[in-house]
Amino acid sequence: MTGSLKFTPIASALSRRRLLKVAALAGAMALVGCQANQAAAPPTATSPTTEAKGMKLQLTQEWDKTFPRDEDVDHRKITFTNRYGITLAADLYQPKNRSGERLPAIVVGGPFGAVKEQSSGLYAQTMAARGFVTLAFDPSYTGESGGQPRNVASPDINTEDFSAAVDAIGLLPEVDRERIGMIGICGWGGVALNAVAVDKRVKAVVASTMYDMSRVMSKGYNDSMTPEQRTQALEQLSRQRWVDAEKGTPAYQPSYNELKGGEAQFLVDYHDYYRTPRGYHARAVNSGNAWSITTPLSFMNMPLLTHIKEISPRPILLIHGEKAHSRYFSETAYEAAAEPKELLIVPGANHVDLYDQVDKIPFDRMTEFFSKNLK
Repeated sequence: MTGSLKFTPIASALSRRRLLKVAALAGAMALVGCQANQAAAPPTATSPTTEAKGMKLQLTQEWDKTFPRDEDVDHRKITFTNRYGITLAADLYQPKNRSGERLPAIVVGGPFGAVKEQSSGLYAQTMAARGFVTLAFDPSYTGESGGQPRNVASPDINTEDFSAAVDAIGLLPEVDRERIGMIGICGWGGVALNAVAVDKRVKAVVASTMYDMSRVMSKGYNDSMTPEQRTQALEQLSRQRWVDAEKGTPAYQPSYNELKGGEAQFLVDYHDYYRTPRGYHARAVNSGNAWSITTPLSFMNMPLLTHIKEISPRPILLIHGEKAHSRYFSETAYEAAAEPKELLIVPGANHVDLYDQVDKIPFDRMTEFFSKNLK
């Protein structure tokens, strides 16, 4: 999860400010207000393509990343199609000084509600400078990737996006398809673990500052949602489907990461990344755009980490900040996973620090991890 999980109070039970302060803070998406008249339409910036079946995506060719270009790394844009026929846009990074031998590769996705021009691109470019062919992609329905309607997420389709990225990178002549790893950041960390559990082609996986989106949407932060709150949220989300069906288009939540005052610190941290020059990108859901109101429905019914033990004997590296509000997701995932596994806690780091603070992101440890396990 990124700062993207925003909601309005249901049944006027609590004020927004109080909701942000209590432990049930949110059931996040699960306590989303479902009244259509409170929802904002997604800005046009989130819809750079008008993809129909088989239509070629229109990709921006300028360097519009939130991080500087590394002149020691070659970069180009590519597209590929997932198993559901949705065309995805991606940035491919390769070390400039490479020999003719096939190289190990890493696919990178996340955070939830971000685009490839943000954290995933930074991770991908950095690992390419260290000798890997890497691919950072926009998930279906977001960024420059295809899919209608816009700004919708799905535990199934987005898990497939990761495997489709493995398809694509494994077909490149410069890649050794028997040496492919995966990195998932934030909310896509849990999705990446779900993908690797079923996709045996992936030899090693890193989940950085990980969220289990299905858990937080169905149970709230720190599993604080009561059964009654879950039932009430599902009742409202279910009825929102009729509103959307009648209008022929989904309603959207209010713009993400706008501060009104009195927010919890982690929401301030999200704002400081997504809504400032540090990490703002017009195509990102989290940069003042929004997910559809009904996005939580499938996540609330499909636990992502059910089969995490089946990643074994392939290794897992979980990375989290010492001070991150989300740290418990990695800790419980570590407990549930089978060996070989490692949980690396970064001293002093909060959740958002691991998006872009290169002095805190443990790239040396990730390089060691993938070098060892993608032999």
